[in-house]
Amino acid sequence: MTRRGSVRLFAVSALVASVAVVPMAEASSGELDRLAREVVDAGAPGVVVRVDDGSGRPVEIAEQARWARRDHLLKASDVFRVGSSTKTVMATLVLQLVAEGKLALADPVEKWLPGKVPGGKAITVRMLLNHTSGLADYTADPAVVPSIVGKGRRGWTSAELLAVGVKHDPLFAPGTKWDYSNTNYAAIGAVLERVSGAGLADLVRDRIARPLNLAHTYYATDSTWRARHVRGYEPDAEHMPPGVPVEFRDFAGPRRDGHVDVSGNDPSWGGAAGAVVSTARDLARFHTALMSGKLLPAAELAEMRTTTPSGPGYGLGIQTGTTPCGEFWGHDAGLPGYFSVSVTDRTGSRTATMLVATETWVEFGSNPKIATASKALQTAMLCTMLGRPAPNSTTVSDAAHQAAIGSSRTTDIEESARPGRRSAYPASFRAQFAG
Repeated sequence: MTRRGSVRLFAVSALVASVAVVPMAEASSGELDRLAREVVDAGAPGVVVRVDDGSGRPVEIAEQARWARRDHLLKASDVFRVGSSTKTVMATLVLQLVAEGKLALADPVEKWLPGKVPGGKAITVRMLLNHTSGLADYTADPAVVPSIVGKGRRGWTSAELLAVGVKHDPLFAPGTKWDYSNTNYAAIGAVLERVSGAGLADLVRDRIARPLNLAHTYYATDSTWRARHVRGYEPDAEHMPPGVPVEFRDFAGPRRDGHVDVSGNDPSWGGAAGAVVSTARDLARFHTALMSGKLLPAAELAEMRTTTPSGPGYGLGIQTGTTPCGEFWGHDAGLPGYFSVSVTDRTGSRTATMLVATETWVEFGSNPKIATASKALQTAMLCTMLGRPAPNSTTVSDAAHQAAIGSSRTTDIEESARPGRRSAYPASFRAQFAG
């Protein structure tokens, strides 16, 4: 989950049509290595990058701060919390049930969750999936904050998270605007459980992980890890940058070199909005299967790709944008200790994932150095995936930084980007790739 939480718009410049496609493994691996190291040098504990341009020779990179190696030697194959990329998984599950005739996108929430959502007769399943319901975000509620920082000792169910979210007044009339809210997916989790009669962990295992042989992908219901995992960190209270709200300045966990290891904290507060665990390789296989039609029939995949006219390129649990290097689909994501971006092309033949092993810098804009380095790496990653030479990294990062600053002051979308809101991504998803 994460950040102030909205997608920022940016100006798109056209690529020169005659630009040659350079094989990734030959031309881009060194540049990605260099840019990943710059993110670490800027203050990130660790970075993982995996890029597959469809040539059959994926590049995998793991860079790590020296102090963090005492806890764990980072590998590109390590599992991590994928945050709001969970939404793409949940939307896939819903659309599978739609294809099977078990529910419809036009069904009112009231049909499946009677009495649980005020105004639920006017809110459809589609509105939940594309964030046009108007429901307020549960992650802003004080009852959830202790769990976010790892001090709460309770697990959360979909029903409980939904109940927290609907205590707050709606932001707008259903279907009239777009606003990123994790409560939408708490409701989706509850609908999935009601329609299927199964738990979310079972649905992810039986309908996604096992059919695709994703050995390291699962829905986390507690803090337990099932495989070698990325250690995620946040600055400790003494080293937390100014501007971070007081309630998010002191995370629970072991102290390490001015940081807190938050990887042992329970992520169940993320629920259907953000509790899936996976690897960069598993995410690539998932996106390939999804976009190539192996998980959904053509009609349901088309529904997933149908974006909201009022929103920033957001479909059903997935998001799209057009950059100087081409079109991408995917999601960005964050939970404490883990910020990631996972993207693919329209066919699923090209995939890329980047993970940064810390997250408050993007949640609260508290570390401009990491932000600038991360934007440059993400742009290079996307262009490499699409087989295009990346624009000059300094120019890209500066442009992205200015786009982020400008859009945060001028776009209606940024109205949802309030400090402490923790809107489990999209954050600066499209601005990250500005050119």
